[in-house]
Amino acid sequence: MVKAVAFFKRQAGMAVDEFQAYWLARHPDVVTKLPGVRRYVQSHTRIAAYRTGEPIYDGIAELWFDDSGAMRALRDTAEMAAVQADEARFIDRATMGLIITDEHVVKDGPVAPGAAKSVAFVKRKPGMSVEAFQRYWLEVHGPLGAAIPGMRRCVQSHTRLAAYERGREPAWDGVGLTWFDDTDALRAATTTPQWDRAKAEYPSFLAPGPVTFIATTEHVIVG
Repeated sequence: MVKAVAFFKRQAGMAVDEFQAYWLARHPDVVTKLPGVRRYVQSHTRIAAYRTGEPIYDGIAELWFDDSGAMRALRDTAEMAAVQADEARFIDRATMGLIITDEHVVKDGPVAPGAAKSVAFVKRKPGMSVEAFQRYWLEVHGPLGAAIPGMRRCVQSHTRLAAYERGREPAWDGVGLTWFDDTDALRAATTTPQWDRAKAEYPSFLAPGPVTFIATTEHVIVG
């Protein structure tokens, strides 16, 4: 299967709780009518994140399809037009980005409802090929991340190679998803030697600077 990952901000002037309520209660009415959707998950940025300013995104949406052909078949359909029309009611579409990814489950443990889900948006270091970046992230960094205490689940979503054709450069080279029981467990994990070892590998494959991430709560709509 392939997974589309969309990331976005709410409409200007819209309260966070209003945005989240509409997205969760109303928007699925149109998304679930899209032909070929196998799984649909919303991840809402946690309210606590807004206490220190505006997060880069108010959330992400993940949609799984059998293959890229199933996604292409949605173009110019009435169902897709309905989704886009509804997005305009609560999303600032100028902020909206999309990457098509292949998902790699690094650690697959149980996740309780309401768990803290960290979503990290990653770019490879300058001069590193996409293939080398993906291999290093999965084979070297993946096991280090999976060893962090308290981490229940770990998934890497790698931007598909087709996104780089003809010199294109997608917004992100991938998204790293990790689940902890709650935000306290996530904070505790950042104080462990295992976390330090995983972070020490960042310069080997990630662009310089802090990693962009949002702390979210996941809502499974389909699947």
